[in-house]
Formats: sequence, structure tokens, C-alpha cells
Amino acid sequence: MDTTTERDRLSGFVTTYINAMITGKPGMLPIHPDIRFTEDCVEKTIGEGIWRTVTGVTPYRRDILDVNQGTAVSFLVVNEGDNICMYAIRLKVVDDKISEIETMAVHNKEEGMIFNPDNLKTVSDRMRLVPDRSRLNTRDEMIKIASKYPAGLRAGSFVKVDAQMAEDAYRYENGNLMAGPGCTFFENSEVMKTQFIPTLPEVKERIIAVDEEMGVVAMRMNFGKGSTFKGDGVLDVFHSFKIYNGLIQAAEAYCKVIPKDMPSGWD
Repeated sequence: MDTTTERDRLSGFVTTYINAMITGKPGMLPIHPDIRFTEDCVEKTIGEGIWRTVTGVTPYRRDILDVNQGTAVSFLVVNEGDNICMYAIRLKVVDDKISEIETMAVHNKEEGMIFNPDNLKTVSDRMRLVPDRSRLNTRDEMIKIASKYPAGLRAGSFVKVDAQMAEDAYRYENGNLMAGPGCTFFENSEVMKTQFIPTLPEVKERIIAVDEEMGVVAMRMNFGKGSTFKGDGVLDVFHSFKIYNGLIQAAEAYCKVIPKDMPSGWD
């Protein structure tokens, strides 16, 4: 398999999806007969939801391309008139047709608790880095390393589960620095592995893509009870982890508050 060609092909499906969405033309999409489409965990018809309000895209786009599984995940920032929206998508491609579309749209601070699109002008240097092959881990190793993150949340400590994190690893959520060098959002949060985190025993995770060339694992998570500052909702998350040299080097996520008992639609 020519991985470069396959990566270009998957990236092309993301571009086609974006163009169809901003022009309001679902018919542009090569759709599989068994297509399923969700936005914010709710099953919809293609053309509904943000398709009706999006007016353009910003330069921010970060693709996670899983050639092995025929899956593309993309973190985008889009325009809705004068407003900005953080938008994440997962496309599953079967026989050159899109068979699954899973999306999340975070429109404001009320929906995301944190909302700082000013930090999402360009993709971070670390996420854009193409690691030398000698520094990359295998697919299975990357999944195991990434899975220590939700395990740490369930335990209330990344140290307890010995999560493999670089000393200068950082985490961004909805464009805001939440851990790592220079973080001031919480006290003692400049080292991600040792920072205080709440105990969230109900966290559920699902691997949605592994980019073996870029060293990135994408994960969909529901943080469960106790994950919001107030109210009865829970955080639903499109997360991603940059992994090489056997360590999580960076974590970047889009998060949105949803009703506590809402299924993902893909469980």
C-alpha cells in the first residue's frame, strides 16, 4: 500500500466534506448506502445542524489520517456569520464512499465551559511535527500509551497509573492551555503528569483513529459525572494525543457539555 497516496485520498474526503458543507450541497458527497451522520451525539440527516449555519472555514485544520482503518478525523475552526465555531469530524470511508460521519460543534463558552478560539489560528508546531520513524511507536503501543490518559482520569491521578508523559507535555482544551509549561489556569499545572485532576470514575473512551505516520491517536470520550463545574451535564470530548519516543508529548481536545445520559450514537 502506498501510504502517501492513501493519506492524500483520506485528506481529500475531508476537503470534499468541508466544501459540500460550506456550499450547502450534500449531493457533492460520495455517500455509502448505509450512511450514518451524527452531530453532538444526535443522529441527523446530512444537511441539518451546522450545515444550515456554517458560512466558511478559517485556516485552522488538523487532520488525523488512519490509513489502516480508512478513517479521517479533523479538528477545524469554522465561521457562522460573524461567529466562530470549533468543529470536529470523523469520516469512515468504505469502497471510496463515506459510510460514517461523526461530528461535534462547539459554538461558545456556555457550551464548552472553556472557549478560546484566538489560540487556534494555526496548528501547533508539535502537532505538525512528523517524527523520525525511529522515534515512532507501533500502532498498538500508541493505543496503550494514549489509554493511560482516561485511566488516569478514572483514578484521579496520572501518576497512579504511570501515564507515559514527557516532562514538557501540554494539554489544550477548546483552545485554552490547561496543563504544561506556562499554564496558569490551575495551580501547579505546569507538569501535566503531576497536576491535580478530578477523579472521574465514569469516563468512557473509544479509539476513533490512529495516525501511524504522524504519531497521533484520536479518541472520543465521555467524562461522566463530576466533569462539569456546575449543573447536571457531562463533558463529551474529541481528544487527540501526540505520541513518540514512548511518551505523550501533547494533548489537544474539543469539549462540549451534553446531557448526562446521552449516548454517543456510536456505542
